[in-house]
Amino acid sequence: MTDPMGFVPPPYPYDRLDRLAPLAAALDGGVVDLSIGTPCDPPPPEVVTALGHSNAERGYPASIGSEPLRAAIRGWLQRRFGVEVPLAQIAACVGTKEFVATTPQYLKLRSPSRDTVLYPAVAYPTYEMGAILAGCRAVAVPAAPDGGIDLAAIQPADAARALMLWVNSPSNPTGALSDLAAAAAWGRAHGVPVFSDECYVEFTWDGPPSTILHSGLEGVVAVHSLSKRSNLAGVRVGFYAGDPDLVNYLKEVRKHVGMMVPGPAQAAGVAALADDTHVQVQRDRYRRRLERLAHVLSAWSGLIIPMPAGSFYLWFDAGDGWAFAERLAREGGALVSPGDFYGAGGANNVRAAVVQPDERIELVARRLGVH
Repeated sequence: MTDPMGFVPPPYPYDRLDRLAPLAAALDGGVVDLSIGTPCDPPPPEVVTALGHSNAERGYPASIGSEPLRAAIRGWLQRRFGVEVPLAQIAACVGTKEFVATTPQYLKLRSPSRDTVLYPAVAYPTYEMGAILAGCRAVAVPAAPDGGIDLAAIQPADAARALMLWVNSPSNPTGALSDLAAAAAWGRAHGVPVFSDECYVEFTWDGPPSTILHSGLEGVVAVHSLSKRSNLAGVRVGFYAGDPDLVNYLKEVRKHVGMMVPGPAQAAGVAALADDTHVQVQRDRYRRRLERLAHVLSAWSGLIIPMPAGSFYLWFDAGDGWAFAERLAREGGALVSPGDFYGAGGANNVRAAVVQPDERIELVARRLGVH
């Protein structure tokens, strides 16, 4: 029997779109799914080759990541951002969603006197869920006028109880950029570890890409994924790097849990991180699709749909996110995410992911009568 006072998982956000899918499927050509950030473009051939020819499938892989994988990560961080991170302060994770969801549990064991996870108010739902699963208080931090996290809005009492602060730049869903140097300084001033989710950093449109590691390694951990950068969401390769005490603690805990990126996936990660050309190709694709879809939806709806500062999402005020999503499914055959998936502050908004091929976006344009 289920304890009536026990935890009942809420509906998974994207399952709530199931009622709209038949509306989109009824149109000739079927559903164009712009609701989830699932890459559709192919990864580099050498990455696929590495998956099938690594000879790494027999033995247990290193939980912290193989030395070649960690060396490839270190090389990418130096090449892309100009930051030097010792190999011992880099470790792999099984994609980054599990890392986001489980890290509060491990930090709570380390710091039992603290019980609060701070995270952006309009954000990837797993920041809040990770806090809930750890039995912690999930405290949303409002956005600043520029869309980044408003550190000044954090109440002193919450800062005193904070186990960690999540920042996400570029943001999912808004695409906004946060002042990561300010976040690092706030964390150090308050003795709160800052975890910076940077999985969309390769798709930064306003200025150069930034990492919290630019401000030094003390008290901060940068979290990255190959899912978006290299179209490898199904392979589940992510990593974290930064403060030696935090990284070493998480490395040791995760060994006991058995969190291991499969060996062939680690080999694929090495190949992907060695190649920057395919990332530039993907950047160009996403930029083109963002511009095209923004034009299509603006022309059809009459709304002003801005380009994001980063990420591959359009985020805009539709007045009523669910009403817009239903109308677009019915008339354009496209599924998009109502903004309340990402917190109550997004109820008026819609997120559209430009992860479908150009021809599918053009199908939506034709359905909506937009040239």
